[in-house]
Amino acid sequence: MTGAAVHVVLPGDVDDPARPSGGNAYDRRVCAGLVAAGRPVHEIAVAGTWPEPDDAARAELDRRLAAVPGGAAVVLDGLVGCAVPEVLARHAGRLRLVVLVHLPLGDEAGLAPATAADRSARERTALDAAAAVVATSPWTARRLAQVHGLSAERVHVVPPGVEPAPSAVPDEDGGRLLCVGSLTPTKGQDLLVDALARLADRSWTCRLAGPLTRDAAHVDAVRALVRRHGLDDRVELTGPLTGPALDAAYAASDLLVLPSRAETYGMVVTEALARGIPVLACAVGGVPETLGRAPGGTVPGLLVAPADVAALAAALRRWLDEPGLRTAARDAARARRPQLPGWDVAAREWIRVLEHSSPLTARRSGA
Repeated sequence: MTGAAVHVVLPGDVDDPARPSGGNAYDRRVCAGLVAAGRPVHEIAVAGTWPEPDDAARAELDRRLAAVPGGAAVVLDGLVGCAVPEVLARHAGRLRLVVLVHLPLGDEAGLAPATAADRSARERTALDAAAAVVATSPWTARRLAQVHGLSAERVHVVPPGVEPAPSAVPDEDGGRLLCVGSLTPTKGQDLLVDALARLADRSWTCRLAGPLTRDAAHVDAVRALVRRHGLDDRVELTGPLTGPALDAAYAASDLLVLPSRAETYGMVVTEALARGIPVLACAVGGVPETLGRAPGGTVPGLLVAPADVAALAAALRRWLDEPGLRTAARDAARARRPQLPGWDVAAREWIRVLEHSSPLTARRSGA
C-alpha cells in the first residue's frame, strides 16, 4: 500500500564520491527505506556551500519549497534547513516541515566563537519553524534540548541502521588500525597521529580513510604531523573510500579508531561492530551509547577522554601490548553484532514520525 509522498531536501553534494559522509549515507538510506516501505520520495537537492549558503542557494531552496503542494511532508537535512531559518519560516504554515539534525551546527569543532554562535542562533530559529525535529541519537536529542530548549515531544530519535557484513579475520598482533571519517578538526585525526608518534617502537600501520576536500588546512596540518613524526611509511591518507573499497579496508583492519572531538552517533562504530571489529574511541557525544556493551556488560573496545593525546596513546599501547584485552574486545564486538538494528528499523521509525507530525502548532518548551 502506497502512502503519501515525502519531499526530502538534501545538500547538493549528497552523491559526490569525493565527499562521502555519515550524514549523506544516512539521508540516502532513509530515502531508500521510505520508498521500499511504500512512501514515494521526491528529492530536492540544492547546491550550495551549506551551512553557509549564498543568496542564490537561499533563493533556490525558497523556490523549490514554494513548488511543493500545501500540506505535504518535507524532510530537510539540517545542514541545509538549519542554515536558513527565514526560508523555513515562509513555508512553515502550509508544509509539514521535519528537520533532521545530524550534528548541531554550532558544535562543529574548530569554528570561531562568532561563527559557532551565529550558526547556533540560525539553527534555533529554524527548529522553531519545524513541525518536528529528528535527532540521530538520544545524546543528540538531549543536546538539542540543552542548546535550544526544544520540548521532548517535538524531538524524535531515529538512529542509523547498519548493513550486515562478514566477520573480519583479525591479525594476531592487532596492529592494523583504521580511522574512517572526513579529515576535519571535528574528526580529530591530528590527535591520532600525535598519539601514534608515541608508539613508534610498536608494530602497527594506520589508514586514515576519508575525504580530503572539506578542510584543506586540517589536511595540510595532518600531513605535516605525519612528516614531522617520521610516520610516512606507516600512516596512509587514502582519500574517500566507499563501497567495495571501504569493505576491503574494514576486512583488512584489526581496530577502528575514532578520535573525534564531537560526534552525535558515529556510524563507523556500528559499521566496525557489524564486522566484529573492536573500536577505540573518544568518549564524546553519542559514541558511548553507540558502542554499547555486549551481553554480560563487556565494552567491545576502549573509550578514552576526548581530545587527550596521552590517553589515546595509552589505550593504543594497551591494545597492542595486551593479547587478553584484544581477545575480550573481539569477543564482545562479535556479540554486539546481533544487537545492531538494520535500516528497515530506521525507515519504520521515520514513517511513524511523518504520520504523527502536523503543521506547525507548537513552539519550544514553555513558550
